[in-house]
Amino acid sequence: MEIIHRSSEFSLKAVLLRNGNVLPSIPVAHAFGIKESDDYMKQLLQYIKYDTYKWNICADLKVIALLFGPQLGYTEFPCFLCQWDSRDRANHYVKRIWPARKILEPGHKNVKHHSLIESSRILLLPLHIKLGLMKNSVKAMDRNDTALLYPRQKIPLLNDAKIREGVFTGPEIRSLLRDEVFERITGNEQRAWHAFREVVTGFLGNRRADNYKDLVEELLSSY
Repeated sequence: MEIIHRSSEFSLKAVLLRNGNVLPSIPVAHAFGIKESDDYMKQLLQYIKYDTYKWNICADLKVIALLFGPQLGYTEFPCFLCQWDSRDRANHYVKRIWPARKILEPGHKNVKHHSLIESSRILLLPLHIKLGLMKNSVKAMDRNDTALLYPRQKIPLLNDAKIREGVFTGPEIRSLLRDEVFERITGNEQRAWHAFREVVTGFLGNRRADNYKDLVEELLSSY
């Protein structure tokens, strides 16, 4: 399995990982002093001979967009899997099934260029899903709610701007998930927070609960 990600805005690298992490990872490519773009992604795939080995790829969502061709930024159709409409806010968390993307055709539905890999080769990272859910949870809270003020006191490195935009790291989220005080003061959002915690531990963690579908349904309902 190969992971391609960015360590900064001007650095790209590719690392070959072994399933199970029994053996150490192997760096296979590194480029410094360049910005992430579809042209550089294409060159990177050529250098590591991706067409020959056809590794599975896991990466952050920005890199996945570069690989599949959708435009970056706040576009109307940002998803490479389906035609989820980012501007149809009335149906977010309500409409469960969106039309699948049958083709990624440049110039159609915010697609910029032809896909560089097959969609079946992508592995979505649970961490990025968790970060997105956390961000949506926090941004939906009342700005003056005690639950929104508490993380600032518990995590000194968090500034007001990050809390306001829901920007939390993995360790910060785990810290709040273990905090009984935070769960008690979530108020109207307590059901949603509890559902989020259950999905993190029972679906996005190292082990998948037998009722993981029910956990995800409860999350969607509570959100």
